[in-house]
Amino acid sequence: MKLDRTDIKILHELQKNGRITNVELSELVNLSPSPCLIRIKKLQAEGYIEGYSAQIDFNKLAQTLTVFTEITLKNHRQIDFARFLATIEKIDQVMECHLVSGGYDYLLKFVTAGIEEYQTIMERLIDMEIGIDKYFSFIVLKSPLVKARMPLTSLFQL
Repeated sequence: MKLDRTDIKILHELQKNGRITNVELSELVNLSPSPCLIRIKKLQAEGYIEGYSAQIDFNKLAQTLTVFTEITLKNHRQIDFARFLATIEKIDQVMECHLVSGGYDYLLKFVTAGIEEYQTIMERLIDMEIGIDKYFSFIVLKSPLVKARMPLTSLFQL
């Protein structure tokens, strides 16, 4: 499926407000409601829209600790990466996992109840012998800027 300007505008608006009604969205993208809904369903079917969710302020629920962790694996065979990822995917406190270039292999983002929970998770990972050679932890003190959406209109010069 090749996206056109209208598809990008739909994605842009849904990214800003996933709860927008089809009628409101259709007005913003200059379509009538029926063709707008058809396009949304097509974007969903093609995987451009993965889902809808609420952005929750975790700190209003409870005190949390965010930690970015650089992880280097002992070996770099495909089986080593697969074993590591299979384990990491099962840890609810891992919010993001990125394979990166540079001085280490993975950058993980943890959100935990505190330093003790993070330390327990890391000790358990080391004890599981999933190939971790070394890790470095960076405790987030403050997050003055966190964006939840991509600048689609500037990426595609709309």
